[in-house]
Amino acid sequence: MTQINNEPRTSGAVDSAAAAPSDLGTGSWKSTAGSKMASVMGSVPGPLIGLIIIFIALSFLSPFFLTPRNLLNILSQVSAIGVMSVGAVLIIIIGGIDLSVGSVVALSSMSMAWLFRVAELPFEIALVGGLVVGALIGLINGLLTAYGKLQPFIATLATMSAAAGLALFLTNGNPVNGFPQWFLAITSTSFIGIPIQGIVLILIFAITAFWLRYRPSGRALYAIGGNEEVARLSGLPIRRAKIAVYVIAGILAAIAGLLVTSRLDSAQPTAGVADLLNVIAVVVIGGASLSGGSGSMLGTFVGLLIIGVLNNGMSLLNVSPNLQPVVVGFVIVAAVMTDRRTSRKKS
Repeated sequence: MTQINNEPRTSGAVDSAAAAPSDLGTGSWKSTAGSKMASVMGSVPGPLIGLIIIFIALSFLSPFFLTPRNLLNILSQVSAIGVMSVGAVLIIIIGGIDLSVGSVVALSSMSMAWLFRVAELPFEIALVGGLVVGALIGLINGLLTAYGKLQPFIATLATMSAAAGLALFLTNGNPVNGFPQWFLAITSTSFIGIPIQGIVLILIFAITAFWLRYRPSGRALYAIGGNEEVARLSGLPIRRAKIAVYVIAGILAAIAGLLVTSRLDSAQPTAGVADLLNVIAVVVIGGASLSGGSGSMLGTFVGLLIIGVLNNGMSLLNVSPNLQPVVVGFVIVAAVMTDRRTSRKKS
């Protein structure tokens, strides 16, 4: 009887012992799988996840969204803002900000038009003149911040006002048109199915990404934005780097102005002025910190696509143009809050 009574207990103990490793293994496997999934999700940039969600939602909400023509149209629509955003993210990486970017678009465009139509210079020289004007505004911004010790917000606010006024003064606020056909073809033709202005945008992003990642002068920008005093003690040329970045941003804004002029076949004295919100939105949504020291071309490109897809989708859904900036504003707030939450987790 004793043996009979003990046998069930022994059998139950064996069964429990046999079951325990199995349960433990299952739980361990689930825990490992969960941690791997969390790791994968954590490695995917938040803006990219947001872009995918917006993309899927709009593909259901509008039958015209996923058409090849509309997707290429999005690339064309964001080309000018994208070129401006490259310069803006470089400035934010070093801890600055540029409010004059939209006014530089207008002034460089009107300067080119004035040199060509009023001064009657050859168009090629007028084109270079427009780029030089953008570089000069960037140089002034750089000198005011690097040597004048002005806050970037104040310095670029002043040049924004001055550039906007000069753009109106050159032609008394009148638009200028009548440009060579080859110039207009930049935004009206395609190469291997991709708009030329889209190719220009991708090339600028790729070159800048290579510079930031693989060149010492590009990597130095992160050090300057992260801690300027430490960067100075390390021997980095702080002032020269700041001036160079602002000049590059000015040239890129001028290129954006030429793209806008080519697309409209008209130089408008107020062109680009309303794009400042979109440029800042692209940079912030792309993950660049306004305190400096962080930012990437991949994140900025994803932020650019988010803004482009949102604006395009709202137009397809007949959302009022007056409400579209409201949506962009909410997206900016959500992006900043997400960035802060991510920064706290990393710290």
